[in-house]
Amino acid sequence: MQVSLRVCSLQDLEPGEGLRIESVTPPIAVFLTEEGTVHAVDDTCTHQDASLAAGWVEDCRVECPLHESTFSLLTGEVDQPPAKKKVRVHEVQIDGDDVYVELSQEAPNLPPGVTTA
Repeated sequence: MQVSLRVCSLQDLEPGEGLRIESVTPPIAVFLTEEGTVHAVDDTCTHQDASLAAGWVEDCRVECPLHESTFSLLTGEVDQPPAKKKVRVHEVQIDGDDVYVELSQEAPNLPPGVTTA
């Protein structure tokens, strides 16, 4: 059975920026777009160990701050190398001011040398 976890409040989020949530393994990143939508993906770039929460958000995509790969916040798909694998997308629910995330059951696509243990 899937459980939704409260990860933050809407006040914790800045439009166009990410928030790293380390209370889950692997960490996730929660984003509030300039359009006002909230999304959650795995925080670690699939190419190399870099936090996507520190990346740039535009047009519902996040750009990795290390090598500029971009990932869709809607599907997790990558469209800019050097990353080749998508990031997991997690379902987000808003209840009042609370942001809940239901973690994906897919296996994470972590970069070489990064483990969930």
